[in-house]
Amino acid sequence: MTDEVAPAGVDPTVPNAARVYDYLLGGKDNFRADRELAELVLTVLPETRDSTRMYRRMVGRFVEYLVGQGVRQFLDLGSGLPAHQNVHEIAHRSAPDARVVYVDNDPVVCAHGRALLEDEPSLVRMVQGDVRDPEAVLSDPTVRELLDFSQPVAVLMLFILHFVPDAERPHDIAEGYRRALAPGSYLAVAHVASDTVPERIDQVVELYKHASSPMCPRGEAEVRAFFGDFELIEPGLANGVVEVWPFGDSEDIAFWDPELSRMIYSGIGRKK
Repeated sequence: MTDEVAPAGVDPTVPNAARVYDYLLGGKDNFRADRELAELVLTVLPETRDSTRMYRRMVGRFVEYLVGQGVRQFLDLGSGLPAHQNVHEIAHRSAPDARVVYVDNDPVVCAHGRALLEDEPSLVRMVQGDVRDPEAVLSDPTVRELLDFSQPVAVLMLFILHFVPDAERPHDIAEGYRRALAPGSYLAVAHVASDTVPERIDQVVELYKHASSPMCPRGEAEVRAFFGDFELIEPGLANGVVEVWPFGDSEDIAFWDPELSRMIYSGIGRKK
């Protein structure tokens, strides 16, 4: 992608977290500013490229677990650019009837996402929306058409909440989605940690101050609070190799780097 073909409303000179992530995964839907920020992050955390692939694998394991629990509806918030092994691809392996709605506020993400989904079944949709506004997202006609909130829905907030600063009340945002869910629904969260590898994370935070969304790592108690009164699936809020893969297997444990795994908190909560 070149700066000259940036869609209307997109400033190619300001790095975007989703496009930085795309670059780290080896994608081509990014601008020079995104690539430059990614390379700066790699100077601080050389493992970042490996970690993005590991985190993508984790997303897949979460979806596999949720499908195994009978979930057939997914709302993927801050989904980012299409990448290998999307939520709907993983869900449809075992549950061809699963319905998935991706939500992102970036026009580049949504345009590419819709193009990718042109040949997909009518059970998958891409919606441009601001995940910080639960009421608007949940009332979107496409969301309401595809998802039945009187039945269990899995809301995925994976690697998105640490791009919402405290001033924008991220815990209230999470509560807005939790409140709309029926009993038996799930909330999955993955969030950069501030209290396990603080020194290097602080350096990355400084770099992201130049991006469209700042990075806001949080400690264990703050991340746990996103689940509200949802019951955390064992082993609870995970941090570290052994805990990060409660939904995986021995192959996952071997795949995951010990230090990288301590950079995030992750978990799945269920509404009683």
